[in-house]
Amino acid sequence: MLSHKTSYRVRYADTDKMGFAHHANYFRWFEVGRSELFRQIGLTYKEIEASGVYLPLSEIHCEFKSPAQYDDLLVIKTDLDASLKATLQFNYQIYSEDENTLVASGFTKHACMDSNGRVVRPPDFLVDVIQKNS
Repeated sequence: MLSHKTSYRVRYADTDKMGFAHHANYFRWFEVGRSELFRQIGLTYKEIEASGVYLPLSEIHCEFKSPAQYDDLLVIKTDLDASLKATLQFNYQIYSEDENTLVASGFTKHACMDSNGRVVRPPDFLVDVIQKNS
């Protein structure tokens, strides 16, 4: 399994009237984790898309465990299931700065799609990079 950790500080704009991080931001933080995992292995979304491959979201799930608040430093742990079937699945755990408190967990599933909008198997270059780094 391919893993990466990155951090994110909760901004004032991320919070609601009650001072807690708004639920929609957790999905953005999943994207931060996913993008940084790709960077770690030497790819960016921009490079993947330039090759004619797109990774549209097909499913998303989040369980909220403990609220995040303004100025909290979060650790986003992202794992990529390297079995590479027809879809890519990323699993996420968002922790407090000390990694003792689980704030949220979830997953996203992504299809591989070509520039004509057809679902395709993960391309060889993507499979090779992921397996090399797993």
